[in-house]
Amino acid sequence: MTIHYSIFPKDLAAHLFQVTLTINKPDPEGQQLDLPSWIPGSYMMREFSRHIVQIKASCQGKKVALSKLDKNTWQAAPVAGPLVLDYEVYAWDLSVRAAHLDQTHGFYNGTSVFLRVIGQDMSTHVVDIQKPADPRCHQWRVATSLPELKARRYGFGTYAAENYDALIDHPVEMGEFQLASFEVLGVPHDFVVTGKVPNLDLDRITADLEKICAAQITLFEPKTKRAPMDRYVFMTMAVGDGYGGLEHRASTALICNRNDLPVKGKADSSEAYIGFLGLCSHEYFHTWNVKRIKPAVFAEYDLQRENYTSLLWLFEGFTSYYDDLMLVRSGIITEADYLKLLSKIINGVLRGAGRSKQSLADSSFDAWTKYYRQDENSPNAIVSYYTKGSLLALALDLTIRKATDGKKNLDDVMRTLWQQFGRDFYARALTGRQQGVNEAQVEAIVEQLCGFKMKAFFDRYVRGTADLPLSDMLTEFGILFEDKRSNSKPSLGIKFSRVGNDCKISHVYAQRAAHVAGISAGDILLAIDGLRVTAADVANEVSRLLGRYAVGATVPVHVFRRDELMQFNVRLQPEDAPQWVLKVQDKAGFLTRPSAVKLRARG
Repeated sequence: MTIHYSIFPKDLAAHLFQVTLTINKPDPEGQQLDLPSWIPGSYMMREFSRHIVQIKASCQGKKVALSKLDKNTWQAAPVAGPLVLDYEVYAWDLSVRAAHLDQTHGFYNGTSVFLRVIGQDMSTHVVDIQKPADPRCHQWRVATSLPELKARRYGFGTYAAENYDALIDHPVEMGEFQLASFEVLGVPHDFVVTGKVPNLDLDRITADLEKICAAQITLFEPKTKRAPMDRYVFMTMAVGDGYGGLEHRASTALICNRNDLPVKGKADSSEAYIGFLGLCSHEYFHTWNVKRIKPAVFAEYDLQRENYTSLLWLFEGFTSYYDDLMLVRSGIITEADYLKLLSKIINGVLRGAGRSKQSLADSSFDAWTKYYRQDENSPNAIVSYYTKGSLLALALDLTIRKATDGKKNLDDVMRTLWQQFGRDFYARALTGRQQGVNEAQVEAIVEQLCGFKMKAFFDRYVRGTADLPLSDMLTEFGILFEDKRSNSKPSLGIKFSRVGNDCKISHVYAQRAAHVAGISAGDILLAIDGLRVTAADVANEVSRLLGRYAVGATVPVHVFRRDELMQFNVRLQPEDAPQWVLKVQDKAGFLTRPSAVKLRARG
């Protein structure tokens, strides 16, 4: 059986897609349909059905009764078929997670627009992507990793997916975009940019991405150098202010600041461009780690409710470790550049008090309620499975190298996971034999490579809240650290955000000066010791004002809480924010050469 969809950008100004779904053989007892509540890779209930504006059902031109069973599920009255559903989807979410449509472009994830035909998930799903009628769109093209059925590549027409899971795992971009194609170890790759980006250096981007992608393919398949997909597409939306990405089995949807992208004629690598390449590297690594090597609970998604796993430290944290590591291995950045990025991550993790209250396993499990629904107290209550997970990966990498005298490393863990759980995942899924990995299996693989029990390590750093002993570990590998925090520099212990012309306190760090004095997140900072604080350059301005006082001095601080003026007498504390600086003492080599190890003399 084949499930047929058509999707048409019906009203660009109203941001409406028109979708038609045809079911040739509906359930004779009445066909049920639903729309996902969340999208894999973004662990938050988003209730995409709320964007269905209107929906109706028909059979051979006659209206069919359609009732709603719950927030995401519909049931049609019994008919012999074919059953046709016509519905409109409001698309005004400029992110990588949902759908967006206007006069400049159209974008959608299948989870936002394609109703699932319950009971027919494994049928072939065909979608006809139609061109807008607006004459201003005559030069629009289509970018997607969906296989073409009756369409030219980059053209409107009919595309096909082997089942519903595949259908919703190939997002679609349409519009006037810049396009560059390149090949990586025999596999075609496309880089697509939507949005105005003058003088974009596509040649540089593709040259850098080719190196990064080749390094990742080689990591997982060092002998065959075979990629797990036949084609890959980077879809990038360039805006004035934005950052993010979402992984898919043969593509990624990205959003970035247009100034992050390189300019023709400028050879320097800005921090923003390196950050963008790190984002591309992160999402590409997910092609293996989470799209094919999956937590057991993700082997077959239930998209109507939360799917809990305690392993996001592996699937997001380890991916975060490798994203920047691939930049240095592929020669995009130097070891010194990498250590600056690593220092920033370490400092960020050590600053949050939440790291002593929430384990990585709990952080992963609670992603649905805590990480993806952060508030002003989050730094004091949670730890990121991305950032601390990446440091765990580093610690585990160094532990394995040390235990095996450099014969094994974290790459071997990833390759073993790939061979046992990921390599044939989608082939097995077609026969219902797909499987994911659990925490015990991960631990067993690490133990096998190290040659000794790792339970204490996992109890302490994954299931517990202990800080990772990175300073000692890195020193053994020829990398020294220095903590340059200042005990003489006064601080309020707060984080700011700019709201119009106001300086809003977004976070108050636990047990720091502002917290002890009674200042709260959400307060508007007005003045320090009678001198006005403006939002224009608030961080530097506060630093200058506080620089006139010694640690231990008591300073009056005025804030607005709601519409009430309040004064707090703040006893200034030392800055105390970790300021790790990492440097290569010896030419360690392990960053650029995966099998290298150079331990300092052991005591």
